[in-house]
Amino acid sequence: MGTGGTVKLDESWRAPLADEFEQPYMAALKQFLIDERAAGKRIFPAGSEWFRALDLTPLEDVRVVILGQDPYHGPGQAHGLCFSVRPGVRPPPSLVNIYKEMRSDLGIEPPGHGHLEHWARQGVLLLNSVLTVEMARAASHRGRGWERFTDAIVRLVAAQERPIVFMLWGSYAQKKAGFIPSVERGGRHLMLKAAHPSPLSAHSGFFGCGHFSKANAFLAQHGRTPIDWTLPEAADG
Repeated sequence: MGTGGTVKLDESWRAPLADEFEQPYMAALKQFLIDERAAGKRIFPAGSEWFRALDLTPLEDVRVVILGQDPYHGPGQAHGLCFSVRPGVRPPPSLVNIYKEMRSDLGIEPPGHGHLEHWARQGVLLLNSVLTVEMARAASHRGRGWERFTDAIVRLVAAQERPIVFMLWGSYAQKKAGFIPSVERGGRHLMLKAAHPSPLSAHSGFFGCGHFSKANAFLAQHGRTPIDWTLPEAADG
């Protein structure tokens, strides 16, 4: 799937998602995106980066899943990882609040950038529920099929035998909670819920959630390497 550029997707995801790519809804989604571009609309991120999260974080490496909503809709921001922006781009307000919570929770000082590839390369799957957006039109591609595709990704990760942490921030991300066999339901995964880090909702339960330390404690408890949440000042790549 792709309407321009080379679609990059780690091989570990290709076979288990192959049937999903052949579904009629994906063909309809692809046609929608082709039509939008033909109408002169700018779509973010670039087609080669729609599956960037799946390319940087192989299925067998996933330790933590962070679910976002849809990509940033400003020029030069989105590059296929939820909440992350390209090097040199000022961190948007939601990411600033994530950094505030990291400092409160772990004592990590915020970096001077918003590039989160360091997390992705450690096994943090930074997945948006919707993988494209029209410039300057937030949520413009919701209900077009991406949600069904990312449901399949979450189901696939949740089917893994090893314990994994799922961070669900905000009601939109929490729609996928039903797919996750979590500890409180007698399953093996840790499901962490909080308000979205947006300035509109962060004070309603995101600040003080302690998700970063809870995730690392759970991983360590199950013999898995915790995540180094510190982001190097010189952003990766």
